[in-house]
Amino acid sequence: MLTNKNYSYLLVSSQFTCIALLIFLNSQMFTKALPLSVFLSGIGFFFYTLLFNKISNFNIIPDIKKDAILITKGAYKYVRHPMYFAVFITMFAPLVNSINYTNILISLILITTMFLKAKKEEYLWHIESSEYKNYMQNTKMIIPFVL
Repeated sequence: MLTNKNYSYLLVSSQFTCIALLIFLNSQMFTKALPLSVFLSGIGFFFYTLLFNKISNFNIIPDIKKDAILITKGAYKYVRHPMYFAVFITMFAPLVNSINYTNILISLILITTMFLKAKKEEYLWHIESSEYKNYMQNTKMIIPFVL
């Protein structure tokens, strides 16, 4: 299952569906200071992460690209999946905008999806790179200094 491409595409589809729903259902968050600030903080962290990971090394599906390089600098020094962290920050904005059952349910599905993507990616990196085990032991998974 963890090496199945269809599973990867299912996870990515689920992720983007959740993101689209959260944005669509909370479009008014872009007119409120606090949710907009949270959203833009996540976008800012996304671009900060790109300073250390070239687009050619980046993959939207949780599969390792051929000739991918393990990045351990910048945001990657503190968290193994900084792009996922950026998504979490960005998609926290709808909850800041309105805490309701729909936002909570979609957010939980998104968190679960992102966690499954991270686990698949880590499984594949563990196979691909002997240095990844050490990296895992010294770096938090998704939330810097916490998890």
